[in-house]
Amino acid sequence: MSFKRYSTYKASGVKWLDVVPSHWEMKRLRYVAALNPPRSEVSDLPGSMPVSFLPMELIGDDGTLRLLNEKKLDDIGTGYSYFREGDITIAKITPCYENGKGALMQGLVNGIGFGTTELIVVRPNPELASGAFLHYLFNSSEFRKLGEGQMYGAGGQKRIPDTFVRDFKAALPPLVEQGAIVDFLDRETAKIDVLVAEQQRLVELLEEKRQAVISHAVTKGLNSEAAMNDSGIKWLGEVPAHWKVVCVRRIIERFEQGWSPDCLGFSAEEGSWGVLKSGCVNWGVFNENENKALPESLEPIPALEVRAGDVLMSRASGSPELIGSVAYVYSTRPALMLSDKIFRLHPSPSINPEYLVAVFNSTCVRAQIVSSISGAEGLANNLSQASIKSFYLVLPPRDEQAAIIAFIKQEVALLDRLSEETKRAIATLQERRCALISAAVTGQIDVRTPVEALAV
Repeated sequence: MSFKRYSTYKASGVKWLDVVPSHWEMKRLRYVAALNPPRSEVSDLPGSMPVSFLPMELIGDDGTLRLLNEKKLDDIGTGYSYFREGDITIAKITPCYENGKGALMQGLVNGIGFGTTELIVVRPNPELASGAFLHYLFNSSEFRKLGEGQMYGAGGQKRIPDTFVRDFKAALPPLVEQGAIVDFLDRETAKIDVLVAEQQRLVELLEEKRQAVISHAVTKGLNSEAAMNDSGIKWLGEVPAHWKVVCVRRIIERFEQGWSPDCLGFSAEEGSWGVLKSGCVNWGVFNENENKALPESLEPIPALEVRAGDVLMSRASGSPELIGSVAYVYSTRPALMLSDKIFRLHPSPSINPEYLVAVFNSTCVRAQIVSSISGAEGLANNLSQASIKSFYLVLPPRDEQAAIIAFIKQEVALLDRLSEETKRAIATLQERRCALISAAVTGQIDVRTPVEALAV
């Protein structure tokens, strides 16, 4: 990026910022905005009035809002954060704060909203500060990093204090210039967001292609000229004539389930015992780091130790799309045990363990898993052994299974490489977006005149 700088600068007087334009003022935010306005502002309004209601999950990491919920004022209990149209919210709890959750409140029902208690609400003085400018300031990397250093509490309960925001010393241009900076950032970040969206769509298409490659290989085989027969199963259609349609109970000899004692809130150190979390097999890839340390007061159960060559399946998760994820353990560190949310599958000699993993992660088996999951969204979702045993799949001879596995590995490796390259491109664009915001709201670039093009 290449932008001109202001003609003159002065020392900012704060450690995190070297210089600011000479005509900007360094001010603590409490002098240009009020924090956490009182709910009593709406006490005179009718209790039947609908207003917006925002749990944390409806506030995006990118400043977006999903205004899906509304409630009557009388139905909102005490303790929720109160805000109005034009206020800015900042998530104060980890990891929401670090992820950038927060938004400029726009489009609220009747201009009023309530939400999670984990918000700091900032109401700018309209004669001194623009809400949109402050929102960009709160999304700058400098503000986020300084806030992280002020967090109190431990583990997942760390929060930034209100005083960090109230006493934050910001560099503020005149109000008209704040508007020009906002216009510039709206325009230029929108360009970057379009590029990011295109790259994210490409990642999705690569994942769909990956799934299609696996699914086609395990249901149609590699020989396009092979004789085909009707499988007898409507959703499966025709399959190679020499393949067998089998029930899963015929190809899995045994299910093994683990143990879930009360573990420590961190991963086990090398050489210490740990218990694997259900997330260790997310998206069909085994991740040994998804474990919790076993307390020294508890005796490990060596028979539950996971070994290379195991086939593991997640049977329970709060996320339905992760239920039934299956992974082959190519390697693992020692002293990691199965939890009771993971099955260790013992396939029969008729099926290659790696082929079993591929077929379970195909769309045809995935559809059967989805239809068998019990539990509501966000709650414990489970997949029973009985359900798994009732699934159907098609089984080629063992030598053909090996050829299919080799083909899948080759094709998936190529798609995964393209996906990783695309994700790196997304990360670079997002870094540039953050750098642009930081440079603009701290006066390191002069954006008051139109810029023809942003080099990204």
